Amino acid sequence: MKRVFKPIEKAYYRALGYYPTTIHDLEFRCDPYHAKFWKTVSQGRWEAHTYRILARFLSQDSVYCDIGAWIGPTAIFAARKCKQVFCFEPDILAYEHLLWNIRLNRLHNVIPFNLALTDNNGIRPMASFGGKLGDGMTSLLKTDQADRTTHALCMTWETWTAVFKPERIDFMKIDIEGGEFVLLPTIKDYLALRKPIVYLSTHAPYLDGNRRREEMQRVIQVMEIYGQCFNEALEGIKLQDLIADDAMNNFRSYLFMD
Repeated sequence: MKRVFKPIEKAYYRALGYYPTTIHDLEFRCDPYHAKFWKTVSQGRWEAHTYRILARFLSQDSVYCDIGAWIGPTAIFAARKCKQVFCFEPDILAYEHLLWNIRLNRLHNVIPFNLALTDNNGIRPMASFGGKLGDGMTSLLKTDQADRTTHALCMTWETWTAVFKPERIDFMKIDIEGGEFVLLPTIKDYLALRKPIVYLSTHAPYLDGNRRREEMQRVIQVMEIYGQCFNEALEGIKLQDLIADDAMNNFRSYLFMD
């Protein structure tokens, strides 16, 4: 019976045009092609810590920047909590669904960009560590799948800010599947000057084991400009914890602020 119900359930929500989703007590309409994922979100089983952090630190006057927005689970939530959202997603398949979810919820305070923020301007290949474009694990680090590779428009933070001229950014979420190791050094001056709260996801397991400590040390060198560092549970930690075995062998997220 269960095997029969699932296809019927998928067909129902696709015919309806959306999947009703609850994100941290807020109601949304989300694209039905990711219904299984949105169900997980509604049950509080996807990054509950991230939503708690956003709910705590975003206010009605906040400007939020979502670097690595995927299909929008954090961007659409933030849009209900703050004044303005900028979001970046280079994977065209994910970006199509990001736009869909923005439209479904009539979020006029979200400005999306189909590009990757990195260390140079141009076009670069990217593929997914999960093996399928649009799956949330697409990365500029992954380029060895010739039959499943796309090309992303890349732009530096300096170029984007010069063109778009954002008045300010209060909270920046960075979750770009290993691209953080390249991006962070290029935005250090901006972070030092503006000091937005930064919620950073690190992906050391995507790196060769011999490079992990060096790359995580570079993260420390950038983020030491902040006075406080917290783990996902908002427990205060030392920056040197970022080069401990746990951080180098697992996917972890950290909050930096003054």
